[in-house]
Amino acid sequence: MKYGINFPNGGMDHDPHTLAELARLAQEVGWDGVFLEDYIVWQGQDVPTYDPWVALAAIALNTQHIRLRTEVTALPRRRPWKLARETVTLDHLSNGRLILGVGLGDPSIDTSFTHFGEVTDVKQRAQMADEALEVLVGLWSGQPFTFDGKYFNIKEITCLPRPVQSPRIPIWVGGAYPNKGPLRRAARYDGACFYKTNNEDLTPADVRAIITFVENHRPTSAPIDIALGGRQRSEDWEQEKALIKSLAEAGMTWWIEYLAPQIGGLAEMRAYIKRGPLRVD
Repeated sequence: MKYGINFPNGGMDHDPHTLAELARLAQEVGWDGVFLEDYIVWQGQDVPTYDPWVALAAIALNTQHIRLRTEVTALPRRRPWKLARETVTLDHLSNGRLILGVGLGDPSIDTSFTHFGEVTDVKQRAQMADEALEVLVGLWSGQPFTFDGKYFNIKEITCLPRPVQSPRIPIWVGGAYPNKGPLRRAARYDGACFYKTNNEDLTPADVRAIITFVENHRPTSAPIDIALGGRQRSEDWEQEKALIKSLAEAGMTWWIEYLAPQIGGLAEMRAYIKRGPLRVD
């Protein structure tokens, strides 16, 4: 079991310098991963918002072994060839510590779609995400690559360098459970970071169902990461530990806590991180 903490890329105290400092602190007290949200305007709110890739570069330079990830990058509003270069660069900068979290985006709260003329239709965004994933993997390969899709077209080109990680940068798929689209997408890649639309925690039965679906639809026998949580810790730590233990026994591999921007100033944020993860292993 591994434990991550998720930072927003928006808020008065979430500039790149501060995020790098908080990530270094998280590494020192034993968190296994630092994850960063990816918004152009943080959840549509009128708060300072910082580019996640520049912020992750600052975090990479201020840490040594903690894993880094986006939670999550909305593929339909990213040009996949630009994202391919950003991710490979960050993978090299961090010496192979990057995980790419991907999803469709949520136009109901993400003005990065609604206010910039991006595609909001769910079916179309799903098709764009599937094409973008093929493009990413192809451009990461370091081999001559072409692509002729509905949304993306690439003449033969070779993009170097390849990622540090082999066979490639891990891809974790986010989305609402039990929607079949995210499940099928996750089965093709390396991880699942699902949530329930009613904001309840996924259950051990849900975890077992995800693993069964993945095993039945996966083109490889390689294991898949199951990352759950994604919220602030409740006040009942023993109850939280019991939940984490039950989910881990069912097959969860990562538990994620969320450091919300509405938490008080820097002192309170540092104190939240210093508590460390609720390890049950």
